[in-house]
Amino acid sequence: MKVPKTAELVAAQLRRQIVRGDLQEGDALPPEASLMEQFGVSRPTLREAFRVLESEALISVRRGARGGARVHAPDGDVAARYAGLVLQFRGATLEDVYGARKAIELPAVRRLAQHHDAAAIRVLEDNLAAARAHIDDPAELIRRQEEFHLLVVRHSGNQTLTIFAEMLHHLIELHSESYVARWGGEPRERKGAKQGERTHELFLERVVSRDADGAEELWSRHLDEGAEYVLRGSDARTVLDLLS
Repeated sequence: MKVPKTAELVAAQLRRQIVRGDLQEGDALPPEASLMEQFGVSRPTLREAFRVLESEALISVRRGARGGARVHAPDGDVAARYAGLVLQFRGATLEDVYGARKAIELPAVRRLAQHHDAAAIRVLEDNLAAARAHIDDPAELIRRQEEFHLLVVRHSGNQTLTIFAEMLHHLIELHSESYVARWGGEPRERKGAKQGERTHELFLERVVSRDADGAEELWSRHLDEGAEYVLRGSDARTVLDLLS
């Protein structure tokens, strides 16, 4: 059985304080001398613990007389970047990514339709209003539409689904931006984007009426059609293609 190094134990203690909220975003950690005394460790051991937390983006350290360590809340973007690296390494296809998105979003859609509150509906309505305001701007419209997908999961009430959705959102947003940069000005694409926005509006109507079956059926078709559409018109076939 592997015995944790002292630096790993110190990092675990500080990490626990951050995730429990005992240490907040922007808080300064105590001076090194105080932490060395608190944990009974040497300066090299403490700095090794700092490097562990820096690699997790939980702290940032400034050197020098006015330096020190500052706390950062756990950020989904860090997980998304790492997930992108793993998917590249494993040769994941973009078809894989869109399939995973469907597996995440459909359960979220059912939860949203069954358990939503007024605040969730307002957030989605605001997104639709912003999208309509940019209906003739392909790049901004697609950004709002991809945001709508993420908001659906965020307001479903399941934090685990949300984390996975955020990890995929970065990749899908990049793919959408690439697609729009190439094809967004075409009349057929503009028509398709407007049809997609109408689907979002119909979907929200079903959510508001708590029609879980109807919302799930519509969203499943929307995801299938959208994935087929953008994958057919894209040169990128793998995550590696996209991120390269």
